[in-house]
Amino acid sequence: MAVDPSNFGCSRLAMQLADEWVEYVAAAAITMHARVYYLAVIRLCKFVDKELGPEAGTASLTDRNMRDLLLKWELALPETYAPSSTYPGMLAGAVRVLIIRRDDHRDRQVDPDLARLVRGPALLGSGEKKERDEFTRQEKRALVRAAWQSVHATRTRLEEGWALAEQGRHPERGSWTSIPDLLWGLVHEQITLDDIHRRVPPPREWPVELREFAGGPDQVFVAQVARVQLARKLFARLYPSTLDLHAFRILLMDATGYTSEEVTGFGETEVEFLPRGVRLTLLKKRAQRRRHRAFRDRPAREEPTPKEDAEGQLTVNWPRREASEVVRQLIDVTARVRAKAPDVPHTLFVTATVHNDYTVVFDEWKPATHSSFGHWLDLMGVEIAGDRHIGRMRKSVKVEKAIVTEGRISATADDHTEETFATHYAQGTTLRVMSGRTIATAQQHWLDKALDRVDGPTVISGAVGDLDQDVLEGSGLSAQEAEDIIAGQLDMGVSHCKNPYQGPYSRPGELCAVAPLRCLECRNAWILPTNLPQLLLFKAHLERLRTVLAPPAFERLWGQSWVNLRAVLEDRTPEELDQARKHIEAGQTVLDLPLAANTEFDA
Repeated sequence: MAVDPSNFGCSRLAMQLADEWVEYVAAAAITMHARVYYLAVIRLCKFVDKELGPEAGTASLTDRNMRDLLLKWELALPETYAPSSTYPGMLAGAVRVLIIRRDDHRDRQVDPDLARLVRGPALLGSGEKKERDEFTRQEKRALVRAAWQSVHATRTRLEEGWALAEQGRHPERGSWTSIPDLLWGLVHEQITLDDIHRRVPPPREWPVELREFAGGPDQVFVAQVARVQLARKLFARLYPSTLDLHAFRILLMDATGYTSEEVTGFGETEVEFLPRGVRLTLLKKRAQRRRHRAFRDRPAREEPTPKEDAEGQLTVNWPRREASEVVRQLIDVTARVRAKAPDVPHTLFVTATVHNDYTVVFDEWKPATHSSFGHWLDLMGVEIAGDRHIGRMRKSVKVEKAIVTEGRISATADDHTEETFATHYAQGTTLRVMSGRTIATAQQHWLDKALDRVDGPTVISGAVGDLDQDVLEGSGLSAQEAEDIIAGQLDMGVSHCKNPYQGPYSRPGELCAVAPLRCLECRNAWILPTNLPQLLLFKAHLERLRTVLAPPAFERLWGQSWVNLRAVLEDRTPEELDQARKHIEAGQTVLDLPLAANTEFDA
């Protein structure tokens, strides 16, 4: 990133902001966020050029008109972004930080009105950040499979390239169109890329083999850039390219669960191989945290061997989640590049890059637009729905960890705060669906429990003389239960109970201790026509309680029994009720209640 003031009409303003930007980045040691300040300076300077036209050269932070220009620029920012975007607020805030920093310096001048504006309240909101969703399980499996295939292809290509180089000789004694000779010259540093530019014949004189090598099977051969393409292909046979290292980043993120910044930020001195695993020193620059983490191998580890299926598709039997194996492969693949770049010891992610001016740079891995993660996905034929961002791999691993730890946030958020997990990682689709299912299951469980306690009894209607064992068996009772009810052996007072030893209010195997007071709230209860007189007596008992208990207390203690009792009596005909009252008046029916039923405490 670079700001060239000569590219703007307001060059003085661009110099002032660029100076503050460079100093601020160096002083605060910011990394990824530095691009926000860069974009803010570029956007503001372009706006000032457009507004002032030929007079833009007079614009500076000491100009009294700068306050109005900054106001107009900030208010116009949301028009160029989607609704609720976070960028307008970030860009406006970045410019204000740079101006405030300049105003704090006693030897640098800022217009007073402009200084008051930037120190005042922000005009733009922060917007709403849209969280990226994790990869689906199918997408993640496809990514890991493609990454291992890419690693195998990279190792095979480099081994073949160095083997070809051993077969060659100096191009002066051999040929400047021979691939082995060119590789030999580059390996032994007998030729340079500038020699390839000057000494290799014109592309029209190249043999077919060299033309196919430079252009590739899927690329169009363009004579004007053929030599640059050739140079890049030659170096790709000797050293890993930028695209090759995407696979190692995917595998390390999958194996460790850490961020892209951390898995690409450790060098060979931060690696310690264990008898069964590896210990890595991981640095998270944004949080300024350094961690030492050991990653164990699986108990039985087989040597990885590539295989081909019946259709000729390559299947690599690499250990999917052994971080030690990934690190070994990465150290081996990048060894020659690291030997060429001794000044980059802090990372294993190093590549050889050939520029258009025929210079080669051995440096830290920096994916560009033409070699981004999305480009690697297209190259490997991996279909991904949604945002093609490597950060989604980290979320996918977090989701798997949350599932394994059964949702314990303290165990899942082991490399950040629980608040970060709740606000960032827990917002994925998988965890939301799982949480919804868990809540629905719990609600259904307690609803079923509640219904089991208040469903109420089963009522058998009809005349007393029509009741026989067949009728009861047809209603859902077993033959033994029906026989016991007919014989009166299961009479609990206001109803019969098909199993008094399996009541919902007592422990299984113990005789129900709440009969007959709770029989009208029990699913085991069976009310027969012969129970009608007892029900009327129980109704009279509840009516007396309604006169002595406060309504909330009566509703809490007897509300369900009262509702169920009234529902049973409303289904009876007036003739049946009159007959039941005559039985009561004749003294043929009594209601046996426990002594505790005659004492109520309004607590």
